Amino acid sequence: MTETTSNETAATEVPETEVPETEVPETEVPASEAPQATDPGVPDVGVQAAGAPEAGAADSASETAEVTSPLENEAEIAADFLEELLDIADLDGDIDTFIENDRAQVSIVTDSQILVGKDGEVLEALQELVRLAVMAETDGRTRLMLDVAGFREKRRTALRALAADAIQEAKDSGEAVRLAPMNPFERKIVHDAVTEAGLTSESEGTEPNRRVVVLPAK
Repeated sequence: MTETTSNETAATEVPETEVPETEVPETEVPASEAPQATDPGVPDVGVQAAGAPEAGAADSASETAEVTSPLENEAEIAADFLEELLDIADLDGDIDTFIENDRAQVSIVTDSQILVGKDGEVLEALQELVRLAVMAETDGRTRLMLDVAGFREKRRTALRALAADAIQEAKDSGEAVRLAPMNPFERKIVHDAVTEAGLTSESEGTEPNRRVVVLPAK
């Protein structure tokens, strides 16, 4: 039997102190920021920025856009102006436009000579009117050429024949040959024909009586 000594101190019972638990507030994570499980079977695709054009949209737009050159624009403006003029004057005619020799060319295809006039006087005036209309739209100068009923083409053929006669006369006589007064368009045709023949020419006088002088070979 074990003896218990008197000096042995009985164990003192210490009451338990309850420590209050601290409440940690829950923080709600927005769904957009919360990490999401990635499905290994689905490839990661970047999110396209809002408002960004779809791939190929710019290329598609550029392919469909029509590019108009300054000369083509001049011809279109002139054609629109002449169409209104023909309607007002109650005249029949089709309008053709094209680019030739770095110029916008507009032609009224018709059997009527009303817009040609004597020796092309009405045509010349109409051409200046059309040029003014084009300049008002483009804010720039224009060298647009207008033809009506094929007048200029027929005139070009006749002037080249006239130039050939003058060239031959200058060669035979050895003297300068003066032609009748012409407008700038007609003079250029003659100058070009003389140059092609190997001779030289010059213009003298003042408008509207300015003429071409064909010079003999030196």
